[in-house]
Amino acid sequence: MIRSLFFAPANRPDLLSKFPRFPADCYVIDLEDGTPPAEKERARATLGASVSQLRAAGLQGLLTIRVNEPASDHYLADLDAALATDADGIVIPKLEEREQLFPALHQIARRERLAPRAQPRFILGGIESIRGVINAVALCAAHPSLTAVYFGAEDFAAEMGARRTAEGSEVMHARSQVVLGAKAARIVAIDQAVVDIRDDALFRVDAARGRDLGYDGKICVLPRQVAIANEAYSPSAEEIGYAQRLIQAYEHAVAAALGTIDFEGRMIDGPLLKRAQRIVAMAQRIEAGR
Repeated sequence: MIRSLFFAPANRPDLLSKFPRFPADCYVIDLEDGTPPAEKERARATLGASVSQLRAAGLQGLLTIRVNEPASDHYLADLDAALATDADGIVIPKLEEREQLFPALHQIARRERLAPRAQPRFILGGIESIRGVINAVALCAAHPSLTAVYFGAEDFAAEMGARRTAEGSEVMHARSQVVLGAKAARIVAIDQAVVDIRDDALFRVDAARGRDLGYDGKICVLPRQVAIANEAYSPSAEEIGYAQRLIQAYEHAVAAALGTIDFEGRMIDGPLLKRAQRIVAMAQRIEAGR
């Protein structure tokens, strides 16, 4: 469950140290866009200390490291440094081809043989280019270690030469393609960032739109976006209550051998039941994690 994917630059230990203050489901130490080119080598050298300090601080939630894109000269060195830490996973941006995963998969497998972990490391991939979107379905099913993807709208729009708008119609096809690929592969789908950092209302609207499309969570670039994302991608009290009543009505109907089920003015069928069961299961997971 990743409702909120919260980034902070790898070269800013002052910001990384604040991670435990914010209830993100997944934290990202960012070696890529968040770290200036001149700082990348130094940031890479301090990854181990940053991860150890966050573990010592009792950080809740998943902890990951975003490496530089596979085409970068930093990619292999980033992987080596990131996987030498106790991070839960790595984030690989700008994935376009399955083969780009191979160096990471090789290193993960090698380190797992040397020092097995209770929970194997996972990969979270960024789909944020034209070629990445075109290959989204194949990428999402590329390997079991790839357990989540995010859609990077800003990079995609820049490559397209598209004009960005608040409603986001210019990236809707790509946004839908990424979530479709993720759902087909049964992996987590994380929606685009909102870069208008002072517009919380826009973030709420965009988060609701992403959830309507089927996304499971959202990229967060500011601490206050974390709480908004967690709320937007959690079932409301009304949704939970409705789902519980629907499941109960279905169970009573089955026990009574009724073939047709009329529930609060709607006919209950298999898809509605499955949706209700997912809502209740997610509510239980959220409650268990508190």
